[in-house]
Amino acid sequence: MKKPLIMLTNDDGIRSPGLMAAAEAAAAYGELLIAAPAVQQTGMGRAFPRTKGSGIIEEMLMNVEGRDYRAYAVHGSPALAVAHGVMELSERKPDLCISGINYGENLGTTLTCSGTLGAAFEASSHGIPGIAVSAAVAYGKHRSEEFDVIDWKPAKTILRQFVEDVLIHGMPKGMDIWNINVPACIKEPFSYRITVHSRQNYFYFIKPEKRRFDKPYSLKAMQYVDVDSLEKNSDIYAVYVENKISVTPLSVDMTA
Repeated sequence: MKKPLIMLTNDDGIRSPGLMAAAEAAAAYGELLIAAPAVQQTGMGRAFPRTKGSGIIEEMLMNVEGRDYRAYAVHGSPALAVAHGVMELSERKPDLCISGINYGENLGTTLTCSGTLGAAFEASSHGIPGIAVSAAVAYGKHRSEEFDVIDWKPAKTILRQFVEDVLIHGMPKGMDIWNINVPACIKEPFSYRITVHSRQNYFYFIKPEKRRFDKPYSLKAMQYVDVDSLEKNSDIYAVYVENKISVTPLSVDMTA
């Protein structure tokens, strides 16, 4: 009997320590297929940009728990990394896709911008269940290619639990993705709460000052939570207020 095939991807890029942490968490549960963007792709959602060099794939080796695995650096978005992984880098359909461990939370309505979630939704479109997992970092660090050293133990611990559950029991009916968010500085035992997706943004753009429109400009953003109106059963409330791991069941069905 073949071991389960677990695809690993992210939006921080193939060299992210978070991707290695996810691989270490998953290695005991099956064979690994590692396909991730060649460079930082935060905020790409499920985009399929057609840029110069798109689709180039570089093969490398990643040593995970003492074993060498082929890893593929895909020139393109997280969703493209998954698409290439499923369509041409794997001889069989993966049994599970793990996206992360991401630098920075994916909470509230901002998750539709997330490349981490975009990769998981792309996997879901191929009939592959997904787990998106993110670890809180200081705002501004989530787009950096100079990766901070953080404690991966809480995220790896909860990830192992859900990997095992999905591979044994599958996804609950009507569900496609578990979206896991781990607060910073969480203490053992690592408790989690099943949450709903908040309607707050979590990250908000700042209105620009007057500027020249013929010059490049990147909108700046800030983290903001309106605690008074925040849903107490939401992902943001669990992470931001309670300092608990949030686990949100998601579906590709966005019908109201």
